[in-house]
Amino acid sequence: MSDVMPRRHFLGAAALAGLAAGLPSRDATANTSNLDDASTFCTAAETPTASPSFLTKATEFVDVSRGNPKPSTLQGDARSQARLTNETWRLEIVSDGSAEMAKQFRLEDVTALDLPKLQELGKTHGIRFLKAMQCNNIPVPLGQGLWEGVPLRDVLRLVGKVNNVRRVYYWGFHNNDPAQLFQSSLGFNQVMETPPWDLPPLIAYRLNGEEIPPARGGPVRMVVPWAHGFKSIKWLQRIVLTNDYKANDTYALQNNDPDSYLKTAAYASKGTATFPSGGPVVIEGTAMTGWSGLKRVEYWLRPDAGTGGKLDDNDPAWESAQWLPCDITPPADDWEAVLPEGTSPRSVWGFDPVTGKPKDWPLRFSVCSWSVTFRDLKPGAYELRTRSVDLNGFAQPEPRTYQKSGLNRIQCKLFTVNA
Repeated sequence: MSDVMPRRHFLGAAALAGLAAGLPSRDATANTSNLDDASTFCTAAETPTASPSFLTKATEFVDVSRGNPKPSTLQGDARSQARLTNETWRLEIVSDGSAEMAKQFRLEDVTALDLPKLQELGKTHGIRFLKAMQCNNIPVPLGQGLWEGVPLRDVLRLVGKVNNVRRVYYWGFHNNDPAQLFQSSLGFNQVMETPPWDLPPLIAYRLNGEEIPPARGGPVRMVVPWAHGFKSIKWLQRIVLTNDYKANDTYALQNNDPDSYLKTAAYASKGTATFPSGGPVVIEGTAMTGWSGLKRVEYWLRPDAGTGGKLDDNDPAWESAQWLPCDITPPADDWEAVLPEGTSPRSVWGFDPVTGKPKDWPLRFSVCSWSVTFRDLKPGAYELRTRSVDLNGFAQPEPRTYQKSGLNRIQCKLFTVNA
């Protein structure tokens, strides 16, 4: 159809990561698990927006919050009474009665963990890592940040000897309405036995080198690297050890998979949809690197079929599609210019402590950008679909096409080349 030449950019000022700025907010408790099909979609409102920065500013993450009023909107005494200030924040670590703990941390006896104690742990156990947040029910990442805090395992070691423990339940601030409680859980072994080559669940207190603002779940929140956002509970205030074997996650109660991992997926960025003839047509986007890693991003270009980009899952066109490689943006040459001021890449998880370069690229649980350039396209309307291929060789939306473990549909971008 045309001469196609991949286009390579260097990460930094032109990198993509404000992945979904402008998408509509959605309450995190909304139940959209009835969207079980993997049909393709193609609307401007559902495509992510590129940002001029690799890290998404705290104010530019897509807001997926719950509560009425939202905890982040509390001010003055109300915020202090909710323990959502640096001075008043406390974390309880207790048993539900089924687990045995040598020590418990409670509000009632003034032993609950405060922020200075957590930050003191961070001096010896703290880690930093890059992670993109993504909701189970929203088709694009919500933003990417450099998160900093203390591994949950190191906090739980404060309780001493434990017995009869199978899961860790946890939740954040909510009002007195039981329906507002948003909770999640992890297996005790997931918390305590994360292998050294993988990222552990984190009790985080910094985002992009600064305090986590209330809108992002501050002053302290959970961040689970491999999981969708419903595991990364905002406004964290209570951890409960239990011998119960069942997940207590709010999303599990809404017919979703509570142990779903982030999926590897590609997204076309929103932008110019009309190009002049005779010049290059450059399409860019982002790719989420999920649990299974990212091998490549592919595209399929064809003339506009006049259906608004919709293509049924069973359409025979899928069988004859010609998927060709896009170009994945390489890592930055100067990571100190990409990371927050004063942050050495040698101190970030996944980076070589000697060279300051990523050990692998793309980084798992993070995003990278991709691009493709078409030259000499004839005037007309076109459909461009992109998909990721993970390290297992599975092409998006495989191996999990069903909604309960996260959206993974193939996007379509419509564009026109003028005569």
